[in-house]
Amino acid sequence: MTALDRAAALQPVATGSLILALPKGRILGECGALLARAGLHPAPDYDDEASRRLRFPTNEPGLDVVRVRPFDVATFVAFGAAEIGICGADVLMEFDYPEIYAPLDLGIGACRVSVAEPVETAGSDDPTRWSRVRVATKYPNIARRHFAAGGVQAEVVHLNGAMELAPGLGLSRLIVDLVQTGSTLRANRLAETEVIAHVTSRLIVNRTALKTRPEVIGGWIARFRAALGQS
Repeated sequence: MTALDRAAALQPVATGSLILALPKGRILGECGALLARAGLHPAPDYDDEASRRLRFPTNEPGLDVVRVRPFDVATFVAFGAAEIGICGADVLMEFDYPEIYAPLDLGIGACRVSVAEPVETAGSDDPTRWSRVRVATKYPNIARRHFAAGGVQAEVVHLNGAMELAPGLGLSRLIVDLVQTGSTLRANRLAETEVIAHVTSRLIVNRTALKTRPEVIGGWIARFRAALGQS
């Protein structure tokens, strides 16, 4: 099932309801305290990765939470299956949906999108002299834009995981991946050679929903802003 299929299957059943899309995994754990400060309390199993449910009621009768893959949050919001979402800035950079407005930096999920290569070759060559390079990544658009800015054509090997294996197995010279502590890179004898962007999670909203329902969407933006202690 594609992201668009999942989005269609989770369309709000009532026109007055709202859907908040949250990412599975690491960021979901960091969302709990923020949601609580915003006065939003989903069903207890919303952050239980063992739960088979994908849609959860909350203490707010007009708002449900759905739990989807981090890369899918932006798609759900862009195509209107969810009016609000929380996702990493890396996802917004990769997809660059014009239908999405990101009014708040939530300050959670801090990490970075970086270039890495084997420690044996790191720093042995001047990247500004390259004409092309093969890169393994789940961020093909970010990688191509980054290297194109330096006049280098990136031949992208699109992987969804285990990027760290690619250089050692001859799939690519470099990887572009999300880095938090760098421990996975070090464990696989890779060195972080360049930071493309520092990343945190953002509150995102569907632009059409904001235009057609400004009071209710704006109200939720205000609640999250207050939860962050912003005026």
